[in-house]
Amino acid sequence: MRTADVRLPDGTSLPYAEQGAVSGLSVVLLHAVGESWRSWGRLLAHLPADLRAVALTQRGHGDADKPVGGYRLADAAADVVAVLDALDLGSVLLAGTSSGGLVAQQVAVEHPHRVRGLLLVGSPRGLRGIPAPAWVHDAGALTDPVPASFARASVEAFATGRPLPADFVEQMVEDGTRLPAHVWRGVMHGLLDADPPTETGRIAAPTVALWGDRDEVLTRAEQDRLVSAVPGARLVVYEGTGHLVLWEEPERVAADLVALAREILSG
Repeated sequence: MRTADVRLPDGTSLPYAEQGAVSGLSVVLLHAVGESWRSWGRLLAHLPADLRAVALTQRGHGDADKPVGGYRLADAAADVVAVLDALDLGSVLLAGTSSGGLVAQQVAVEHPHRVRGLLLVGSPRGLRGIPAPAWVHDAGALTDPVPASFARASVEAFATGRPLPADFVEQMVEDGTRLPAHVWRGVMHGLLDADPPTETGRIAAPTVALWGDRDEVLTRAEQDRLVSAVPGARLVVYEGTGHLVLWEEPERVAADLVALAREILSG
């Protein structure tokens, strides 16, 4: 695995981790709010060497620069396209977990020629009307330094169907403390204020949605609405899994990601 930074046109620096062959189809991995590229670390270990994978840390998160603005959903999508340009990635398979799936959908709507496929991992169609955990409301009152108790609440608010490695959980809590208060507020406002991407445009790329049937945030009906809004999309149900599909089932998610990549390459 290689780690480096990419600089956006506005000067913002974003870290990323990369592995695999530099030729062929590339996969770009987008984390959820409060995380970093490290949320994909356990999945990366299960990807084949012939698949190029780039796990990106988004603006304001982890070791990325933390400017005052640029946290709307459209801004996040523009950042992804700028990274594709900077790394000369062309058209890619985008995978997004939770709110990262919203960013992936926005890229697919606004820049369809840059997206060969979508893997949406426990991803909402949009956040409007979805009951939010208490920590989401608490984000509006945050001040610096962001307390570890808030970061832990943002991690532990989601019920899981199987235990998570303790060291991985602590990594995710640490990631949460690295967002200053203005980033937490900016990202959450950006997500909550955004129209669902599938209501603003059309997604034409082959799309697979992964959903845990113990998800207490996203209902099956909501996932069905997401899938029905994307022509040809299909839903894969992970039985006994909660909202944190990537965290609970990194090896299985990797297998579904590889299967979609092979399908795209063979098509």
